[in-house]
Amino acid sequence: MNLNQVTLPVKDMDEAAAFYRRMGFLQIVDSPHYARFECPEGESTFSLSLESGEFANGSVIYFEYEQLDELVDGLVAKGFAFDQMPTDMGYLWREAVLHDPSGNKIKLFWAGENRLNPPWRVERRD
Repeated sequence: MNLNQVTLPVKDMDEAAAFYRRMGFLQIVDSPHYARFECPEGESTFSLSLESGEFANGSVIYFEYEQLDELVDGLVAKGFAFDQMPTDMGYLWREAVLHDPSGNKIKLFWAGENRLNPPWRVERRD
């Protein structure tokens, strides 16, 4: 199996879609209630779904980029506000944190080899 996409809830589709396009994603589906984006590298996609009621999304979406510090500097120059600038984490990832206009948490990170093969890796199947 392979992960197809993740869908985030949003309060305002136009505002949210513009936010992700400004981050550098290519919008490939555009409707009043749904938008889908291609990541600049690889074949991953993610989407946005318009929610009419109140919601709280506890999920976190991660986007990986090797030149993390340069990416964050470029986004800050475009006016993006970060809750956490690039920081080396105890789990061997370097990550920055921001939120989209609907409050969805985004982590931009680089983990290199530790992404799939951290020192504590296990392999379990049933």
